[in-house]
Amino acid sequence: MSAIQILEDKELTDLLKDGNESAFTEIYNRYWDRLYYIAYKLLKDTDSAEEIVQEVFLILWKKRESLVIQSLTQYLAAMTRYAVYRHCAKEKQLKENENALGVLNAGDIAEIDVDNKILLEIIQNLSNKLPEKCRLVFQYNKLQDMSLTDVAEQLNISQKTAEGHLTKALRTIRANLGASMSDFLVFLIIMALFKR
Repeated sequence: MSAIQILEDKELTDLLKDGNESAFTEIYNRYWDRLYYIAYKLLKDTDSAEEIVQEVFLILWKKRESLVIQSLTQYLAAMTRYAVYRHCAKEKQLKENENALGVLNAGDIAEIDVDNKILLEIIQNLSNKLPEKCRLVFQYNKLQDMSLTDVAEQLNISQKTAEGHLTKALRTIRANLGASMSDFLVFLIIMALFKR
């Protein structure tokens, strides 16, 4: 095992910001499978999922100098989800959701360009207002893509209790999505959090 492989994410992120290609390669190797799983779970298409993950890593490299990352796991997961939704918009696969939710029109899809960082910050700010157990269950499950079984084991609680905390967290966040956000941004957040 090389020295760079034992580095924590924070150390890798710092090296990445300095243009260290070995750090980027390690992040790529460490997270590719996890990001592919997220993309494939949403798209159910192998080629599209691979394309999304490649796009995410390309953006990560291009924006490396301006990165502000508290959790690399959460940041990359949020980037991947947003890349999926942008892909769906381009392919006009949101028509069914538009009809169901009544929040989108063609102009919204054509004009919207939300920074991945803004979407992640909104989700984190909303979740930080939750009671501790609700917050931990929500963040592990929705931001780090852990299964509820793994979350329950991590927090030493039953799966049924974990499910109850997640339901409460989602209900609270849905109720607080709001007035100051554009309809499309609210839609993206709902898609990111409530799709199972």
